[in-house]
Amino acid sequence: MEVDEQIKVFREFIEQNRYPQLLEAVRKGFTHLVLDFSELIKFNTEITEEILENPEELLKAAELAIKEFDLPKKITKFTVRFTKLPESQKISISEIRSKHLNKFIWCEGIVRQKSNVRPHVTAAKFECPSCGNILSVLQLDQKYKEPTRCGCGRKGKFKEISKQLVDGQGLVLEESPDDLDGAQSKRINVFLKDDLVSPMSERRTSPGARVKLCGWVTEVPITLRSGGQATKYDLIIEANYIEPLEDDFTNLKMTEEELDEIKSIARQENVINVLAKSIAPSIYGHDKVKEALVLQLAGGCRKVRPDGVITRGDMHTLLIGDPGSGKSQLLKRISKVAPKARFTSGKGATAAGLTASVVKDEFLGGWSLEAGTLVLANKGFAIIDEMDKMGKEDRSALHEALEQQSVSIAKANIQATLRCETTVLAAANPKFGRFDPYDLVANQINLPPTLINRFDLIFPIKDMPNRERDDQTASFILSLHKDPKKAIADISTELLRKYFTYVRQRAHPQMTDEAIEEIKEYYISMRNSGAGDEAGMKSVPITARQLEALVRLSEASAKIKLSKLVTKKDALKAIELIDYCLNQIAKDKDTGQIDIDRIGSKMTATQRGGISIVKEVIAQLEGELSAKIIPVEAIVEAAQQKNIAKEQVEEVLEKLRRSGDIFEPKRGFIQRL
Repeated sequence: MEVDEQIKVFREFIEQNRYPQLLEAVRKGFTHLVLDFSELIKFNTEITEEILENPEELLKAAELAIKEFDLPKKITKFTVRFTKLPESQKISISEIRSKHLNKFIWCEGIVRQKSNVRPHVTAAKFECPSCGNILSVLQLDQKYKEPTRCGCGRKGKFKEISKQLVDGQGLVLEESPDDLDGAQSKRINVFLKDDLVSPMSERRTSPGARVKLCGWVTEVPITLRSGGQATKYDLIIEANYIEPLEDDFTNLKMTEEELDEIKSIARQENVINVLAKSIAPSIYGHDKVKEALVLQLAGGCRKVRPDGVITRGDMHTLLIGDPGSGKSQLLKRISKVAPKARFTSGKGATAAGLTASVVKDEFLGGWSLEAGTLVLANKGFAIIDEMDKMGKEDRSALHEALEQQSVSIAKANIQATLRCETTVLAAANPKFGRFDPYDLVANQINLPPTLINRFDLIFPIKDMPNRERDDQTASFILSLHKDPKKAIADISTELLRKYFTYVRQRAHPQMTDEAIEEIKEYYISMRNSGAGDEAGMKSVPITARQLEALVRLSEASAKIKLSKLVTKKDALKAIELIDYCLNQIAKDKDTGQIDIDRIGSKMTATQRGGISIVKEVIAQLEGELSAKIIPVEAIVEAAQQKNIAKEQVEEVLEKLRRSGDIFEPKRGFIQRL
């Protein structure tokens, strides 16, 4: 098809199908028109085939066709963009080869890296100093070109009088892990220009966003250090159209039969138990943990207040377990069931790899923003195994991501805040091999108390010898070796994924007065049940963080049933799980009471009370003895009268020595600093 004929076809198509949209785009000040490729196929098959084979030339013909319409003079360039390319043109990033050069394709992926917007020269005009002739030079290569010779015979330097600039930006597009089967995610550079880098479009292509891209593959020469050109080329995609895909997993297509199946599961009386059994059928026991994971997969409801304060709906769970208790297997299984899940190990993860980083941009020069696991898993799940093996600096980067659900970057010349609405499921091993229920959680795992506090649910997975339980576990494991098919779940993995996708999309229950009253009653009774001592130090059994967790768990319980209301029954389920967690890890061995400081602090309320009493005793003895140096025996004797054991007094004195509150001028005597 000749160029004139191509222009005529495009003109007729726009006139019949897209003329109102063209006028509307001009009125709004847009410089592009989006055409539906499927409509163009019905109009003229021959031209669509030519577009797929030679997109650059055909797009120029389409732009010339638009110029034939009566447009305002100020519009010098109007771009045509195509969407809804046929399925046959879909190519995975890992499958792009040299045969796809200059072919019109489309692909899907996650924006991993994004550069700053920079102007690029497309054409330049030069004036000859000798004859005044105007020379135009197209800038097609990376290197800026000047004319070498004029028609009058002059060689040498020419005067630049004008140049045409377009805005350009580089992206790094990565394959989604959902589309891969254990292989490494491949990346490709993408070049955007003109209206694709407008402020509105830029917001849609932030790191972590999932996008659909239409464009053509082109080669970029690689320059050697010596200045010569290498025999190898880099492949890039020059984008024609880019659109964001919804973050709420809408790419998972559901049939009517699957929707009916999902609704029938939700109607079951014991739906949480049914789902818990299917979630990890090959792992024996851990029923409460599995129930909690089911509720975590459903999630609570995110709320945005009028004052801009956001309450997260995502729940974070931490598993602390003995070696061989099945933590990693549980995590791996959840990564298969959870929609939009990313699995990583803390041992090989850095702060940059988890949150975000600023990297050198090889494509366009300068610096660019690269998203990490938590940002890439936005609106999804981040599963972190061996979390305690991370470096100190890397762990500190998680504080903001877990609570505020954002990642702030201030490096090089880039300052940005990225969305990180991610549910975190993490696992950690105790420092000394086994979990000790009598010791503080913060002393047992290599994580700061402030980070531990941000988890809604913390489960210790203990491996305790018990003849009856060991018999059942051994029988179950050995029967699986005999018949592997025995561990097949009632609900398939694919249906489970779709179930939780549907639940997170469609269910937004409201709290009822009965549920609120039940949670409120539990919270108040727990708050006032703390054990006190003579010094007036009272343990805090529960805080506002656990109250928020109760609300999220109640909402998740209602979402699982596809209910529009959070009932009293849902609230009781949440209370049951929170109570189980607190009894497992926050119970004080001395008082038998729940003390939240056992989770999020390096010191219990009982220990703080003992320190307070010993300090009072030292001050009292200083007055009685009229001396600064106090015998340790006198302190022990006075503390015993206030029901503080000798061992506890010695422990407190050691802590005060370490903190620098007291010192030992001579053996058996102490003095306050």
